[in-house]
Amino acid sequence: MLSKSDLGQFIIDCLKQNNGRATLIDVSKYIWKNHEDQLKQSGDLFYTWQYDYRWQATELRKKGVLKEAGKSKYWELA
Repeated sequence: MLSKSDLGQFIIDCLKQNNGRATLIDVSKYIWKNHEDQLKQSGDLFYTWQYDYRWQATELRKKGVLKEAGKSKYWELA
């Protein structure tokens, strides 16, 4: 079953496919397009995934995987 931590990998996958950067909306669309069926089968995560993937982005920033959030509208790989 899909877990919250899987969402972090989905963010990384999305950014890699978009030359290392994408907007929050682009990431959301990517996750839905590529993992809709998994999300629908994920129980309660289906109702919280859009919050949870943003939280995962925060965790990825703490680990140095993503650049710190600034004024840019883009999420970027470090």
